[in-house]
Amino acid sequence: MKATIKGVRIAGIVTSVPETRHSVLDAPTNAESKQEAEKLTDSIGVKERRIAAPNFCTSDFAVHAAENVMKQLGWAPETVDILVFLTQGVDYPLPATACLIQNRLGLPTTTAAFDVGLGCSGYVYGLWMTAQLLAGSDSKRALFLCGDVSSKSFHDDSNAASPLFGDAGSATALERDDNAVSIPLVMGTDGSGGRHISVEMGGSRNNWLPYLKKGGVTEKEIALGDLHMNGPEVFTFTLRGVPRLIKDILEYAETSLDEVDYVVFHQANKFILEHLRKKIKIPEDKFIISMENFGNTSSASIPLAICEALPDKFTKPTKLLLAGFGVGWSWGGMVVEVGPIPRPSIVELPANSPTLPLCPVETA
Repeated sequence: MKATIKGVRIAGIVTSVPETRHSVLDAPTNAESKQEAEKLTDSIGVKERRIAAPNFCTSDFAVHAAENVMKQLGWAPETVDILVFLTQGVDYPLPATACLIQNRLGLPTTTAAFDVGLGCSGYVYGLWMTAQLLAGSDSKRALFLCGDVSSKSFHDDSNAASPLFGDAGSATALERDDNAVSIPLVMGTDGSGGRHISVEMGGSRNNWLPYLKKGGVTEKEIALGDLHMNGPEVFTFTLRGVPRLIKDILEYAETSLDEVDYVVFHQANKFILEHLRKKIKIPEDKFIISMENFGNTSSASIPLAICEALPDKFTKPTKLLLAGFGVGWSWGGMVVEVGPIPRPSIVELPANSPTLPLCPVETA
């Protein structure tokens, strides 16, 4: 699918992370020794991650990021018309988490708010949906929130993938601007690869409730509730699909890598990113790898990389090539001009911050 969005610009970007840090080197999990942990770190490019406290959900970080970007821009809540929340970890099966976020942010009841369930490709998909809603309506301002608390996808640290993933939420503010440079996008899907990154237990197909009614959950069901990732298949898909995606988006945008200021991919892992950079022949000084301090943060990885690696680059118009790819299989790329905008920033959400559950649980 190809599309071009006109009359919409990115107005601001803020990413929220937990204050709690977990060092892969100082506290190896699935490594037998610190030496093995060092080898793992060199490969995946992650030295530490931010891990959310047990009572925190992705929505808490998304709300924190949204509050900060609205304050940065001077946006009053009543001026926001659209709210899109993209995550693989909603607060509840019902209601939609976006509805709860609308209430927490104090947005007007005229706000259109809904959830989207995507992961690695989600930042590109979410920007497309949110911007297209603005472009095709009388609305003026929108918030696109995304991220995941991926640490909740592991029931313990025995999973080989756990040292890779960190927790984060991000808010990108968009607004109508008739003078904005058009945004070309290319997206695609191949669900035949869905099984290679999956959590099989917990949805309607494999629900926890029947097992609980029968008296408990076995180790088999618990294992199905853990994140499964087939590393070789992920690598094969990435090396096959991403170079084609970049070729397609550059052709559709009628531009070249020489005309792009920076290339920001989903921060999958360092090993994959380096292979892609060399295969596509992206100049090293334009290619952002920024996951050493945060890990792979799912759909929040692109805005987090922008906030960490490029915070001072948007005092003037800057052309970015963004690409997300992974779980699904799902992929998307865009060329977008950003700036001038306020400095993209990373904010920490303290572990003692209040959370707002739908129905507080009474304890004896």
